[in-house]
Amino acid sequence: MRKLLNSLFITSPDVYLTLNGENIVVKKEDERIGRVPLHNLEAIYTFGYSGASPALMGACAEKNIALVFLTKHGRFIARVIGESRGNVVLRKAQYRASDSEATSAAIAKHFIIGKIFNNKWILERATRDYPLRIDADLFKDVSIKLSDILSEIKKVTDLEELRGHEGQAAILYNKVFDQMILQQKDTFFFKGRNRRPPLDNVNAMLSFAYTLLASDATAALEAIGLDAYVGFLHRDRPGRASLALDVMEELRGVYADRFVLSLINKKIVHKEDFLKKENGAVIMTDEARKKFLKAWQERKQDKIKHPFLGERISWGLVPHAQAMLLARYLRGDLDGYPPFLWK
Repeated sequence: MRKLLNSLFITSPDVYLTLNGENIVVKKEDERIGRVPLHNLEAIYTFGYSGASPALMGACAEKNIALVFLTKHGRFIARVIGESRGNVVLRKAQYRASDSEATSAAIAKHFIIGKIFNNKWILERATRDYPLRIDADLFKDVSIKLSDILSEIKKVTDLEELRGHEGQAAILYNKVFDQMILQQKDTFFFKGRNRRPPLDNVNAMLSFAYTLLASDATAALEAIGLDAYVGFLHRDRPGRASLALDVMEELRGVYADRFVLSLINKKIVHKEDFLKKENGAVIMTDEARKKFLKAWQERKQDKIKHPFLGERISWGLVPHAQAMLLARYLRGDLDGYPPFLWK
């Protein structure tokens, strides 16, 4: 159980939520394990299938407290709300911002600032931790160039110009990514990003990790009441969760890339975990996917201090924290959207 930004997160999958007076009561096997007043809550997120009492649902609807149900793995199931008072205003603000390319660029550049900043610090940490196993001078040079790009992005007012800077940063980062693979070099290597289909083991894992991260971001956005399919950097396209792709940009490197590198360098995945099809596509075996998913869920339980909120939360709640901050910005409660900046 975790309270964050006037929202309550119930992360244990085997608890039941009930109402007692003006309080939410958390029970596990008929034992009361928590009690929180309803009056200062905006939303309740429960990860699991045990559910909530009809009395609590009714109280939440009456008080306009969103009650959100997700699977224990974070997939969005449903959102119970009362009258559409706050959500319609939030979504209209989102749609107006998305319709304006200038406003979209002003918001989108914060996602890309977060992405490049985090990638820069991935390289800085690798330089610090493995100075004799990588080309430290090259890493430092790339880091300096990423800093220069960050300075340029702060002045950007156009989406195409922003995408150009992002592309330059991606080329620089990808140029040294292979050096961060420290083990099993014969089996795992990175010569560039490829997808649809992935053509090597590393790209197969990156694609799978990005799919999982996009799913987590979509669930977080839908849970807060935003439309995951209307983005700012990624423009509208039928069937594409554009805003989820926006939000996950700042988390790609620090969350997904580092996770894939850890699986390789800790020798959790091996050559036998991959199959190559006749068309050249590389896929993970069923057992490898199970192993990957198990490690992904364990990773989501690890704690981190959120750089903007200053509170310790699990990695799995980071997309939810960013979704809440984005909603607050769009409502006008924050002067700007604070990207997730990791060090």
